[in-house]
Amino acid sequence: MTNLLQKRKPTGNVLTIFAIATFSLHLLVLFLFILQGLNIRQLSLRKPPNFVQMIDGEPIAAVDDLARDPEAIRQFISKTMTAMFNWSGTLPPQTIEAAAKPQADIGIQVRTPQGGSQKVTTSSWVASFAISEDFRKGFLSAIAQMTPPEVFSNNPRQVITAELVIQRVYPPEQIAPGQWRVGMVADLIQKKQDDERKIVTPFNKDFLVRAIDYFPYPLANNTTDIQKAIYSNRAAKLEIYEIRNLCLLDNYSNLGKDKSNPCVKQINSDSFTR
Repeated sequence: MTNLLQKRKPTGNVLTIFAIATFSLHLLVLFLFILQGLNIRQLSLRKPPNFVQMIDGEPIAAVDDLARDPEAIRQFISKTMTAMFNWSGTLPPQTIEAAAKPQADIGIQVRTPQGGSQKVTTSSWVASFAISEDFRKGFLSAIAQMTPPEVFSNNPRQVITAELVIQRVYPPEQIAPGQWRVGMVADLIQKKQDDERKIVTPFNKDFLVRAIDYFPYPLANNTTDIQKAIYSNRAAKLEIYEIRNLCLLDNYSNLGKDKSNPCVKQINSDSFTR
C-alpha cells in the first residue's frame, strides 16, 4: 500500500503543473487579445495620411497637416473656377459614350436673396462643394443671378454658353498657418450660339483658401457619378472661404494690407462680377 501511494504522488504533481501552465497560457492569450484590441482602436481613431500635393498626378504625404504645395493651390483655384463658370448647356461627360452624345443640363434650383429661386448649371453646383459650407449658399445665389436662363434653353438659336478664360493665377501668399491668398485675372466670356455675339466680363478676384482636415470617402461601389465628382473637389484638402475683388492698380504683394482699399472688398451678390 505504501508503494502505491508513493507512485501516485508524481501524477498529482504533473497535473497541477499542467493546470497552472494552462491557466497562465490563457491569461497570456487574454492579455494579447486586450493589447491587440487597444491597438486596433488606436488605428481606427488615427487620421489617415494627408495626401495633398498632387503634382503631375502623384499624391505626396504631407509632414505638416496644414502644408500644401503652392502649385497644388493654384491648380485647385483654376480647376474650381473653370468648372464653376464653364456653362455649355450639357452635363459633364463621365464616359466616352456620354462625351459622344452629351445630355442636356436641366440645371439645379437654388434660392436667391429675394426669396425666389433660379437655376445654376450642374457643373457649377458640383464645383461649389470646393467652397466652405458657410460661404457656399450665398455664393451659389450669386452664381444663379449671373446665369442666363438661355443656358438651359432647348432652342439652339437662343442658347448662351459661357467660358472662363484665365489670364493669370498669382503665386499663393500665406496669410496664416494653413491659409493663403491667391489672385486670379480672368475674363468671363458669354456667347450666343446663333450669331456668335460675345459679352466679356472681367473676372479679377482674390481667393482666400485654407487647408481642411481629412474628408472621408464612401465606398466607390455605393456612389453615383455626381457624388464622385463632389468628393473629387475635396481631394486637394483645400476649400475657398472668401472671395474679394482683385485690384490691378497696385502691386499684388501690397494688396489686402489696407482694409480701406476699395479694391479689397468681400464678395456679395451685388458686387461679385464688378
